[in-house]
Amino acid sequence: MHSKSSRKEEKSQAQKINTLFTNYKYGFHTDTKSKLVIPKGLNEKIVRQISKIKEEPKWMTDYRVKAYKEFVKRPMPNFGPSLEGINFDDIHYYIRPQDKTQNKWEDVPAEIKETFDRLGIPEHEKRSLAGSGAQFESEMIYHSIKESLSKKGVIFDSIDQGLKKYPELFKEYFGTIVPYDDNKFSALNSAVWSGGSFIYIPKNTYVDLPLQAYFRINTESMGQFERTLIIADEGSFLHYIEGCTAPVYSKDSLHSAVVEIIVKKNAHVQYTTVQNWSLNVYNLVTKRAYAYENAEMIWLDCNVGSKITMKYPSIYLVGDNSKGEIKSLAMAKDNQCQDTGGKIIHMGKNTTSKIIAKSICKDHGNASYRGLLKATKSARNSFNYSKCDALILSPEARSDTIPKISIDDPTASIAHEASIFKIDDSQLFYLMSRGLPQDTAVSEIVNGFANPIVSELPMEYAIELKRLLEIETE
Repeated sequence: MHSKSSRKEEKSQAQKINTLFTNYKYGFHTDTKSKLVIPKGLNEKIVRQISKIKEEPKWMTDYRVKAYKEFVKRPMPNFGPSLEGINFDDIHYYIRPQDKTQNKWEDVPAEIKETFDRLGIPEHEKRSLAGSGAQFESEMIYHSIKESLSKKGVIFDSIDQGLKKYPELFKEYFGTIVPYDDNKFSALNSAVWSGGSFIYIPKNTYVDLPLQAYFRINTESMGQFERTLIIADEGSFLHYIEGCTAPVYSKDSLHSAVVEIIVKKNAHVQYTTVQNWSLNVYNLVTKRAYAYENAEMIWLDCNVGSKITMKYPSIYLVGDNSKGEIKSLAMAKDNQCQDTGGKIIHMGKNTTSKIIAKSICKDHGNASYRGLLKATKSARNSFNYSKCDALILSPEARSDTIPKISIDDPTASIAHEASIFKIDDSQLFYLMSRGLPQDTAVSEIVNGFANPIVSELPMEYAIELKRLLEIETE
């Protein structure tokens, strides 16, 4: 029999989940009939089974098994928030929602299509995208690219199709930027990866509209492990956008992605993320880019949802005169932990970089910046400017700035500043004296603080993120 105290705790948990459903716009669940669900838990047999289901070559099966063994022996990270709540035996590592990826939206199963219709994905594609992909559970269920770009040789496909259609190009770059033994969760992803995007932009090709992928977890206790590989050849230009959501459940889910980006000579890549996972998702991601001679790489990273996020997009400025920029925004409340930041490693001569990080926290939330800035011995005349700002809305909230700076070359010029603010009473009084309710006044101050990041987003995403911040600060 349950004790009164345990029944009280269950009731409190149920009320909390109901509140999350009320406040979280994307917390709906869609009833679907998956084609295949592998039972919970992970072992070598399941790793081999995933590879067999996908009909992969032997080298990929061997790679997965090697990565699984690395995952098993690796300890959990010894920094950042506690990950003790993750139960690796209570997770589905592979769910196939349909038989194959569709190229026409009308061919996607109706119940899955309903989910993405509610998220507005088809409308985004029609209005302002050069191509889009949608992942549901473990697989890309839809991928499309404008015919004009296909004729130019642009490849935008699911990563599973990338392995099958372009095996030599795939094998040349896969796992070279983020090796399987980089960390525990890169090993996990390398063992069970499924879904994600494979992109190749040919030389001197300008993709004038963004490519987008949207990732959706729909099942309780689900693990999503997409893998994205982007190769921007010399003189090319690309803007890639990803969005993420999940329903609210009482059990936790895990999202552990890996992103690898190669930015070749004179190329430009921007990777934009608007992450709004529900509050029961552990979001543990490894993202890294190599920028070669005179190339430019930009990460624009916005994190509002999840239970715990650990994400530090990285740029290795390998080539001379290469440029890197990381702009991030994180919002934490309700015991959320956003442990985010960025890493830039200067290796080439005359390289320049910038990090702008903004965090907002309220209630018992923790939004922290964790970063690395390194200038190697070969990075002659490198320059970096980093600025980390935190806005604290409640006495119980917490924000930390944890930068690490390593300079091995005396010609490097490095500047770092950090500041913490709370809402100024005089600002609040001024806005309220002009007729604004207190909630609206607070939202305006928060949006003003976040605007340097939000203003960099495409219009649809900027509007959505602004609305999310308004909801979170009510």
